[in-house]
Amino acid sequence: MTRFVIRSLFSAIITMLVVSLLLFFMVEYGRGDVTVKILGIESTAEQRESYRNQLGLNQPPMQRYFTWLAGNDWWLERRVGVPITSLRNPQTGEPEWWAVIDGTYQRWQMDDGELFVLTRQENGSTTRMPADESVWFTADDGTEQFWGLNNNNAVVRWIRGGSEIQVRTTAGFRREGDSPVEFIPLSKGLLRGDPGESLRTGRPVAASLPGRIQKTGILASLAFIVVMPLALLFGIIAGVNEGRFLDRFISITGLGLTSTPEFVTGMVLILIFGIWLKWLPAVSVFFSNQSIVELLSSWDSAKILVLPVLTLTAIELGYVARMTRASMVEVMNSSYIRTAIIKGLPYRSVVMRHAVRNALIAPITVIMLHVNWLVGGIVIVEVVFGYPGLGTYIYDSAIFGDFNAVEAAAMVTVAIAVITRIIGDVAYVMLNPRIRYS
Repeated sequence: MTRFVIRSLFSAIITMLVVSLLLFFMVEYGRGDVTVKILGIESTAEQRESYRNQLGLNQPPMQRYFTWLAGNDWWLERRVGVPITSLRNPQTGEPEWWAVIDGTYQRWQMDDGELFVLTRQENGSTTRMPADESVWFTADDGTEQFWGLNNNNAVVRWIRGGSEIQVRTTAGFRREGDSPVEFIPLSKGLLRGDPGESLRTGRPVAASLPGRIQKTGILASLAFIVVMPLALLFGIIAGVNEGRFLDRFISITGLGLTSTPEFVTGMVLILIFGIWLKWLPAVSVFFSNQSIVELLSSWDSAKILVLPVLTLTAIELGYVARMTRASMVEVMNSSYIRTAIIKGLPYRSVVMRHAVRNALIAPITVIMLHVNWLVGGIVIVEVVFGYPGLGTYIYDSAIFGDFNAVEAAAMVTVAIAVITRIIGDVAYVMLNPRIRYS
């Protein structure tokens, strides 16, 4: 068993690396020009090219992939010439990159042709002083250049005199002289918990993704708690009553629920309970800073989860119940069950102690696979109800072309998929000791 788990974990790591590479390039070549979505169709080609440079999108795809995966701070330190580190902003709580020089944390800023050094104070504020002229070096082409960190968490290269780019501001674009000519956004990489900055929100993905995962986790957990016991119960009842009215009613009802698309089920529930009867909220919108504990603390706030959970329950209930029913029928027709009944054992005892345990071996695979579906595949349900979870996050990011956010969120679902597969394999042994893995 131990060797099997180790091999499974190693296989899971290889799988995730391959998926990350395929995912990166599918998003890379399928997203289009994201600068058009950020700047608008009225932007000029020069403005888009300038902004693409500022976002670091002009770097080779493989370099950006390894930056996204393993980060680039470890090699950009050599480019800057001093150690660099990430510190939390006391006001926003989000990470900021600083150069470490003589025990102080510094950045640089060019203003009216003069280079200034920004020194971080203990309270998070900065002081500004003119930089020493010795920081400039003469390049092979005779220009004076300097590598440093700017206020946008990027390692940049300034050329003194003559360099000019289009800089995006809240009021639009303006030309800025003595601006950096090369931008390399800093990142620790996905393996160290930093998948980069969201192009859609301008915030680090690592700052917004955990809250979305938590919200989807709560929704998926509630659906799992409701649907799995009911599905197993109905499947067992249908299997025990094979061919009878109860079996056919459960099977037909389950098939109808499973075959109905999620958005149709959700719309019908919204129409009945949210609009006609007005028993439940038609949408699941709540404040972004509202915690799950606050959400579940009272019925008035928690009832916004009822319709999404019912939608997920309707989809899953029939599928798992029919799988359980088929497995139960097969077990009930086996020779050892018939022998136990002929020997006079109570029918209830035969079903509960012998049949159910063996009948669960097949459905456990479906259940483990659907844990991953509940977390990563409820995009439609979350979009229909306006629920701010991981599914909505993936949808909005994919529509925008925010590759950092899409890739990080997708890797979360991949990780859940491989973990649940391993848990499902281990559960086989717990249900049937005859199964062994070497």
